[in-house]
Amino acid sequence: ANGYYWSRWNKCIYSSHDLSDMVFIDNYIFNKDVFIQFNSSVGEYVGYTEHGVYNAQLYNKDPNILQQERAEVEGVCKHNAEIDQSTITGKS
Repeated sequence: ANGYYWSRWNKCIYSSHDLSDMVFIDNYIFNKDVFIQFNSSVGEYVGYTEHGVYNAQLYNKDPNILQQERAEVEGVCKHNAEIDQSTITGKS
């Protein structure tokens, strides 16, 4: 209760059955406020605080970090969504 709160939340958001509108969002949270975010629609990090802007600039300069985040749409989001969809449609 008297410390700091840090977390990282990833989200995959989509609404179409063909997954063409899939978006991957990676939030970095400190004391319950998002301070930096990667959004696959934007394709790079965005900072929301002074510390977040500083880190976003560092991460955006590193092509390896950006490539890894951009790959999450295919490797994590679409892969898991396809499994979920096949499970749901298989229970008819």
